[in-house]
Amino acid sequence: MNRVGIGYDVHPFEEGRPLILGGIEIPHTRGLKGHSDADVLCHAIADAILGSMGLPDIGFYFPPTDASIEGICSLRILEKCAALAIEKGYAITNVDSTLIAEAPKVMKHAAAMKEKIAEALGIKPDEVGIKATTNERMGFVGREEGIAAMAVACVEK
Repeated sequence: MNRVGIGYDVHPFEEGRPLILGGIEIPHTRGLKGHSDADVLCHAIADAILGSMGLPDIGFYFPPTDASIEGICSLRILEKCAALAIEKGYAITNVDSTLIAEAPKVMKHAAAMKEKIAEALGIKPDEVGIKATTNERMGFVGREEGIAAMAVACVEK
């Protein structure tokens, strides 16, 4: 049995933080605001994986009110999702994602992000899709107030 889930996440920019996307630090003037490392790409992928199994979102497993996980690396969140999949009798077969940002340009970092995400999920890098687009200068992303990400995940029972 194959199942599919979708995920979406968004975080605003914040001064004085590193920008973490796909588990790696991306050179930029600002990072993203959040309780964790605010890796919007990993969060969207995590929600897609959880959704594919009919489970609650990452806020259920990693609530922003839990001080013990403040600053957690979002790759650990992906590892938890992979462990939940195994526990529920699923194998993650692939994930695909899109980052939506005016800046910075991220595709030169895609191979490194794919490696990190694949390692965290226990899949191969070629089973991880990463794309990027802008919002054509429209909305909060277009005004460079933050970054959004969408993802889809497939699991097999």
